[in-house]
Amino acid sequence: MVTVAALLLLGMPITPAVAAKASRAPWADLFRYPAPKPRGTARRAAVPLPKPRPAEAPSAAPGKPAAEAQQAAPQNGKPGEQAAPTPQPAPQPSACRLALTEAIAIAPSIPDIRGVNGCGGEDLVRLEAIVLPDKRQVSVKPAAILRCTMATALADWIRNDIAPLAVGLGSTISDLDNFNSYECRGRNRIVGARLSEHGRANAVDVRAFKLANGRSISLTDRTVPRELRETVLHSVCARFSTVLGPGSDWYHEDHIHLDLMERRNNYRICQWDVWDPLPQVAPLLPAARPEEAPPREVAQETDAKSDAKSDSKSDAAPEAAKSKEAGPQPEAKPATSKPATKKRRQDRRS
Repeated sequence: MVTVAALLLLGMPITPAVAAKASRAPWADLFRYPAPKPRGTARRAAVPLPKPRPAEAPSAAPGKPAAEAQQAAPQNGKPGEQAAPTPQPAPQPSACRLALTEAIAIAPSIPDIRGVNGCGGEDLVRLEAIVLPDKRQVSVKPAAILRCTMATALADWIRNDIAPLAVGLGSTISDLDNFNSYECRGRNRIVGARLSEHGRANAVDVRAFKLANGRSISLTDRTVPRELRETVLHSVCARFSTVLGPGSDWYHEDHIHLDLMERRNNYRICQWDVWDPLPQVAPLLPAARPEEAPPREVAQETDAKSDAKSDSKSDAAPEAAKSKEAGPQPEAKPATSKPATKKRRQDRRS
């Protein structure tokens, strides 16, 4: 009201909108939603446009995506050359591979094997020979496919245990008879059995080792001295987690199984019975008579026995003739023997 009066006094023209707003009560807007304010035209920000295509850029072939066209772009400004694929970083050799040098074994690395049912492994080598401390090589025949850790354990066993043992026999070791190494199969070659350590390239079967003088020592031969076989037994059981030989089962009667299988609490298996040598069989033919033996008297005894037999026959002939002249004689009745009677022992009572 004061505002309207002031405007009238000043002589200013009053618009209908101002008059209507002034005539309303001040609390009228508290009970109604305010009318929406008209929005003005928003000014959009300018979107940056891509840079123009350079004149020297090759034109994309029709029907090819942009990615293929980019790969077909010339490199280093030379037209007609395709982009080289990005080289993948080579895998770093393991600590075992770095330690297994040519001074220890001839064992080139081979690619990883990814077989069925979990067969194969990583960090594999082909163990062809073991190098002794004096630079001589022990050939592994045939070459064994093993993991690097298993090949290292086998090389250490030959270098530190078997080589000194061969020197004690008066020779040097030259070959190692490898009966079996990597093979994707179940245990004991049973279909459906658990995967053998041979299937993981973590086992080797050793049958014998050969010396430089040509002698072959079979680890399961009972003619080999027992002490020698027991020495080999103690050496392998100290280095490998599994040792199977004669006496474990009939699958390992002609070779020794070695592996590095990991078990709980570092549990080990050492089953190899070192049998005693077989008993000596007596010869079928008697030994030859020595020349210095005295002459035998068997011939004289036989002559005396023959003379006695002839005399008894000559004496019995006339008696038979007399019995024929006397005629038939009554048959002698066989003597009847009475059954033995046992006397009853009288009880003596005191």
